[in-house]
Amino acid sequence: MNILIINGPNLNLLGRREPDIYGLRTFEDYLAELRGAFPMHTIDYFQSNSEGAIIDCMHEHGFDVDAIILNAGAYTHTSIAIADAVRAIKSPVVEVHMSNIFARESYRHVSFIAEACRGTITGFGLDSYRLAVEAVLHL
Repeated sequence: MNILIINGPNLNLLGRREPDIYGLRTFEDYLAELRGAFPMHTIDYFQSNSEGAIIDCMHEHGFDVDAIILNAGAYTHTSIAIADAVRAIKSPVVEVHMSNIFARESYRHVSFIAEACRGTITGFGLDSYRLAVEAVLHL
């Protein structure tokens, strides 16, 4: 199975950004571990702080990969355009959040993309990505 993980804004700062919420590990370190846990599958990765680049990536790969795991970061709560991109592609999308967005500020309780996604995993730190991979393997 070919899986694409797309991370949105500020997730390039994992390991340094708000460690009390996001931990001390970089995503690149975790990605190596994730790939090691699923050696029979291809897990590609893309990160951008730009909404348009995230949409372009979804358009480019969303008809070829078996699934997309999307952590849109703050765009989750603002981007109708990303939600529309999820609806426009063929590949199923699982929304992921490291923190429990429902236990944070009230503006984070609304996801504009959740309705377009196959499902949502939130609140399990970096392990949210592993749970999402397991979920897409059973689609």
